[in-house]
Amino acid sequence: MKKRPLEPLLWLAFSAGGVVSAFLAPALLFLFALAFPLGWLVAPDYAQALAVFGHPVARAGIIVLCSLSLFHWAHRFRYTLYDGLQIKHLNELVNTLCYGGAIIGSILSVWLALRIP
Repeated sequence: MKKRPLEPLLWLAFSAGGVVSAFLAPALLFLFALAFPLGWLVAPDYAQALAVFGHPVARAGIIVLCSLSLFHWAHRFRYTLYDGLQIKHLNELVNTLCYGGAIIGSILSVWLALRIP
């Protein structure tokens, strides 16, 4: 049986992470970095935020945003190291550090999202 490469799945995670990050990150940054601190919008109090982020769909959204963004970063950083620094001879180390970091970060995001009361 021929071994199938993992590369298409990594490109899929890269693409999905880029799309999710492009749509959600600017809105979240606008809200939490500008609109709420500057008083343009009324910031939710703790009970309201807990009600929103305690919902299973919101938790899943947080996990998806974090995980796909991390895999997008890992794939982009891997190819930046390969093309920019020309360190293709460290293929296994770079893959392990990049994708291992994305996996650990994804597991951490799941753990943190599930800890919301």
